[in-house]
Amino acid sequence: MALVPAANASPIPPSPDRFRLGVHLVDGGVTVAVVAAHASAVELCFFTDDVETRVPLNGPHYGVWHGFVEGIEPGQRYGFRASGPWAPRRGHRYNPAKLLIDPYGRGLDGHLVPMTAPGASALRSNRDGTDTAPFTPRSVVVADPETAFVHPKPRTPWRDTILYEMHVKGFTKLMPGIPEELRGTYAGLAHPAAIEHLTTLGITAVELLPVHAFASEPHLEGLGLSNYWGYSTMSFFSAHAPYATEAARAAGPHAVRDEFRAMVDQLHAAGIEVILDVVYNHTMEGGWGDRVVSWRGLD
Repeated sequence: MALVPAANASPIPPSPDRFRLGVHLVDGGVTVAVVAAHASAVELCFFTDDVETRVPLNGPHYGVWHGFVEGIEPGQRYGFRASGPWAPRRGHRYNPAKLLIDPYGRGLDGHLVPMTAPGASALRSNRDGTDTAPFTPRSVVVADPETAFVHPKPRTPWRDTILYEMHVKGFTKLMPGIPEELRGTYAGLAHPAAIEHLTTLGITAVELLPVHAFASEPHLEGLGLSNYWGYSTMSFFSAHAPYATEAARAAGPHAVRDEFRAMVDQLHAAGIEVILDVVYNHTMEGGWGDRVVSWRGLD
């Protein structure tokens, strides 16, 4: 996708809640805050169709760049660009040509283009001035849920806990009784057939292998392989969209989030706690010299 050159916006007021990281809807617009302690400038980049608008943020204040932007609504696509020193051995890989996913974003739109694709080598950790927006997913502004969970957490004492570790797709993909269109999805795990199987076994808690948005590591892409297990996170606060039903994916990141929440609520209703498997020490950015897509481009 060819992008129209960015229209640089006017300075914005500071965020009234500058330490609430991420982009959050408030009356009249959004607050935004992102940590980039050693950056010299950070821009919030909004995408509408093929037009990118760059908004300079205020800061840094205790390492945080922040602002309030009027008129932004749910569904708005965005990312960050950060300028600053290039000193990889000190962990600084600032390059405003790299579009960065919000580390605290709660939804993603689009796919991370494999580095084996034409031109996608621009994602590598280097000072290349090639714009990486055509290869990078957008973060999405997602409203807070409209309703609370119906069923409370079971809070089973640890001594009575019987834990079942599972892969959402692997557990439901071939399970009899789950409709074909729900297999491999959050809704499939919430289906009565799946829950009955767990309760018959006496399970009191499920530990879900990674369900936050992930992508394959560069070395796997080079081998023509993909990551099945999910230990290559792209966004810790966004549910992995391929595990949602086709209808939820079509409706957008808020619907993917809502399907995940409905799954949790149905498991709680059956007396089953939900534990997430989260690993912070490796992501889809890969090893030294691999991608700059989010954290690596900020600090």
